[in-house]
Formats: sequence, C-alpha cells, structure tokens
Amino acid sequence: MSVFFGFPPKTVTHQGKLVFAQLMLYLPLSTFRRCVADHRGEHKVKDFSCLDQFFAMAFAQLTSRESLRDIEVNLRAQARRLYHMGFRCQTISRNTLANANATRPWQIYADFAQHLIGLARPLSATEPFGLELDAAVYAFDASTIDLCLSVFAWAPFRSAKAAIKLHTLLELRGNIPSLIHITDGKMHEVNVLADLVLEPGAFYLMDRGYLDFSRLFVIHEAQAFFVTRAKSNTKSKRRYSHPVDRINTAVLCDQTGVLTTYLSSKDYPATLRRVVVKDDTGKRLVFLTNNFALKPELIADLYRQRWQVELFFKLIKQHLRIKVFFGTSENAVKTQIWIAISTYLLIAITKKRLHLDHHSLYEILHILSLSMFETIPINQLLTPPSTNSDPDFESNQLNPLKNVGTLLIKTIKSDCG
Repeated sequence: MSVFFGFPPKTVTHQGKLVFAQLMLYLPLSTFRRCVADHRGEHKVKDFSCLDQFFAMAFAQLTSRESLRDIEVNLRAQARRLYHMGFRCQTISRNTLANANATRPWQIYADFAQHLIGLARPLSATEPFGLELDAAVYAFDASTIDLCLSVFAWAPFRSAKAAIKLHTLLELRGNIPSLIHITDGKMHEVNVLADLVLEPGAFYLMDRGYLDFSRLFVIHEAQAFFVTRAKSNTKSKRRYSHPVDRINTAVLCDQTGVLTTYLSSKDYPATLRRVVVKDDTGKRLVFLTNNFALKPELIADLYRQRWQVELFFKLIKQHLRIKVFFGTSENAVKTQIWIAISTYLLIAITKKRLHLDHHSLYEILHILSLSMFETIPINQLLTPPSTNSDPDFESNQLNPLKNVGTLLIKTIKSDCG
C-alpha cells in the first residue's frame, strides 16, 4: 500500500490508510522541503530526515507522549506500520531524535508553521465568532511557560526561575494564530506590539498589560482599531457625553475625551472613547477605544471575546506537549513548540477541508489521539450520532469500529457537560 502527501483531490479514498497517514496528507510537502533547503536542515543527514523528525514529534503531540523513550517505544511497537505512516527511516531511536531536535534549525518548523497559518486563515475567514461584525478581529496576549533555571539557563525570568513566553495574535474567526513570537520570560508583552503587521479596519483586543499610548497611537495611525481596559491611574478629560440606555443595557456612560497627563497626551494626542459598563457582579469596567461608530454595548461584548485567546492557550497547554520538553536546549524547545503549533494548524485545516464544523478542535484532537492506528476514514470516525437509531446497539453491533468515533464523541461531551 503506497502513501502520498500533499492536498488530496476530492476523489481520493482513504480506505485502508492509517488515521495518522490520512492527517499527514494535508501537509504541503513541497513547502516543507523548501523550508528544509532554505536552512540546510539535512546537511550530512543519512537516514533520519527532517520529515521523519516532524512525523515523530507530531505523533508525540497527537498522542501525548511523555518523553523521548515513550516516543521510541510506541513507534518501535508499530515498526511494521512506520512506512505506511509516512516514515522513511529504518527505525526510531530516541538518541537520533534528541540530536535532531538539538541541532537542526528550529527556523525550519517556524517557517513551515507560518505557511500553515497562511493556509488555515482563508479557510476560516467567514466563520462566525459570536458577534455580528464584518471586520477582522484579533486578540493579543502572552502566556508564560515555567522552566527550571538550572536546566534552561538560556531563558532567564526571575532570580531563581526560568520561563519562556508565547506571544500570540489570535484571529477570532476560527481561532487561528496570526502571529506567534517566542521569547524568554523577561521580555515584556508590550514590546512585541512593534512586531504586529497592522491591518486597516481590523480590531485588536488587548488587556491592560498592553496599555502603552505611544504604541496604541501607532494602531490608530494605521487606521486600525483597538479595544483595551483602562488602568486605575489613567487620567482623562471628558469632552462629550453620549446618551446611553441604562435600563436595558449595562452601559453606565459613553464619553469622548482626551488624556490629560503630560506624557500620555504627548504619546496619544488624538481623542479617545471611554465606555464604562457594569458586569454581572456589579463591578465597573472602563474600556478605551479609538472606534466611535460601534454601539457602547458592542464595545464591551467585543472585549469579552478576548477570552478566546486564553482558551487557545488552555487548549494547547492541555492537549499538546508544550509544558514538558523532550530537550533542554533553546533549539530543542523551540522546535517542539513550533511543531506543536503546526500540529494544531494541521488539525484546523483538516477540520475545514473535511467539513467537520459540528466538532470543536478539542473533540477532534481527543478522538484522533485514540485512533492514530485505525484505518477508518477520518470523516467517518468523526461522524455525529444518528438521531434515528440507537448508536449504542444497532450500529455498533453491525460495525463497531465504524462508530468508535461516535462513542468517543458522546463520552467527551458528557465529560464536558
């Protein structure tokens, strides 16, 4: 049985292919080889190619392997299936994999992940995200991954602690990361704002940690919009007060004003909009934005969508291996993170190309993690339960493997509920 890679035509049948091989069909291998060639990733490599390395690390991400030995034991146990999974090496050795992670440039997988981002974003461009808004909406935040200072000395954070930060600009339509920047723990989040490629007309949602008026004015000058929260010591002067509906909405006031302190007014000389709302607990929340067209309650609802980036961090930390690392060097850590991001993007691309919109990425990741060596087509594996029959008896008695995904979906949803 032969295995090929690249985007499959619509007429391709997956009958008999392993689930892992079906998933890897959506990898653009010509782009991957170009990334490898650009960074000379296979210089003096004889057997274990960069693609073999990617497959091994992606397998570890999808099946939640705990260590290099765990990867080695599991893949060697499936030695007869390695070729059909896509591997072209003779065997999997933890020493070879560790050496590849430590020495082959992590930029290979960073560039490849950026290309996958370019593929995934158009597929989710029309996906709703909870609000009726035609513009692109991005949430920007950072997540800290704690490390041991004595082992990861290259990532200083505090006097007795090491860490890395994952700075992420998440497009809320489809929850696709548009920008990912990995730094040591000392890098302040606001400094990464300079790396953003601003899109005119788009909305950028940020928490109070990014309240730097000089950088916010750059967003304003780019004809983009920001929504953030004001700090308790933010001083402003009201110029206009707009009428609000305090009875039917939680909005307390909607004002246009200017900053009054010397440095702030110098950094941001234009007018700002100040919206104050009351949350469900009665707490007053003060939002700042440069958009004067949206309703004040929509400004508050828009900021609430920023929570999607927190859920993104939670998902990749819980279901991908980016908190426990298989190597201690900077190159090994960044290689593992970028392959984890690529795996997430590959799942998102597969979801859209197979029209699996009735499943969340969490459900798909969980089901695939238990089915890597099955030969069921992915779309059948993720078929939702039928409402016209009893899936626990009638269908499963006829073909139990065909409905393993259905049973897993029911279990996951009951656990989540």
